[in-house]
Amino acid sequence: MTRGSGDDAVASKPGKRDTRQELLAAAETCLRRDGHAALSTRTVAETAGVPLSQIHYHFKSKQGLVLALLDHLNERLLERQSATFAEPMPLWRRWERACDFLDEDLSSGYVRILQDMMAAGWSDPEIAEAVRRSLRGWYALLNALAREAGESLGGLGPFSPAEVACLVGAAFLGSEAKLLLGFESEAMPIRQALRRFGGLLRQIEETPRPQAAAPAR
Repeated sequence: MTRGSGDDAVASKPGKRDTRQELLAAAETCLRRDGHAALSTRTVAETAGVPLSQIHYHFKSKQGLVLALLDHLNERLLERQSATFAEPMPLWRRWERACDFLDEDLSSGYVRILQDMMAAGWSDPEIAEAVRRSLRGWYALLNALAREAGESLGGLGPFSPAEVACLVGAAFLGSEAKLLLGFESEAMPIRQALRRFGGLLRQIEETPRPQAAAPAR
C-alpha cells in the first residue's frame, strides 16, 4: 500500500529515507527515556532529525504514533517468542527462555513502554484497545503452549489451557510491574521465584509417569 509521492513515502527505493521507521525508533528512544506522560512529538521529531509535520503525515497525532509503536514492538517480540517456542525443547526450557526474554525486554525498554501504555489505557479507551490487541497475541501463544503441556503431561489438573495461560500471563505482567518499581529484594525475590517454577516444571517433566495397565484378557 502506497502512502503518497513524497520523497520519504516509498521506503523500498534505494537511497530513500524510511521516515516512518525513523520516527518509530525515535519514539521508542523517547518513551524509554521519558515515559508516556512526558512524551513530546517535537522531541521525537528532533530525535529523528525530521520536521514535526512528518509525525502528522505518517501517524496523524501523538497518540497515533504511540499506538503504531506499540504494535510495531509487540509484533517484533511476538515473532521472536513464537519462533523460539516453536523449536523442539522441553517445557521447562521454554520457561527458562521466557525468563531470559523478561530480562532482555526490561533492558530494551519494551516492558516500560507496555506498562506505560497499560496505565494510560485505564483512562483512554483507544489505548486500552491497542493494549488488549497486543496482549491477545501473547495469550494465544500461551494458550497453545498450555494445550501442548496438557497433552505431554497427561492433563492440567483442574485447569483449562485458557486458565493456565491467564495465570502465566498475570505472573509475568505482575512481575514486570514490580521490577519496574524496584520491588525485587530478599523479601520479594521475583526473578528467582519465576526461575524456580521452571525447575518445578523440569522435575514434573523428568519424573517417570506410571504406565497404563494392560487391559484384562
